[in-house]
Amino acid sequence: MTMRREFALALLRGIGIIWPVLSALTAVIVGAGLFVGSVEGWGLWRGVYFAFVTALTIGYGDLVPTHRLTQAVAVLTGFTGILVTALLAGVAVRAFQVSASSERKD
Repeated sequence: MTMRREFALALLRGIGIIWPVLSALTAVIVGAGLFVGSVEGWGLWRGVYFAFVTALTIGYGDLVPTHRLTQAVAVLTGFTGILVTALLAGVAVRAFQVSASSERKD
């Protein structure tokens, strides 16, 4: 089996393992977006957009929370996004290790 294929399979296995946590964190991000969008009067879709832009640390700055509570939720959303990124990076590193070790055995 090629190294790329082994990496892809190991990555999918890893995502399958962390899927419940990844789903919960994604739900937290969406929920935070719905809440912030509602409180700030942006509408639900813009709130979810804001949450993902914040969670992915893109931060365009086109939507800025003005209430202290929604600012705090935005900070927590950013930390949640960092957790998602760290989980996916950890799974990707592990998948690379698995594929590299199987390549050496062949």
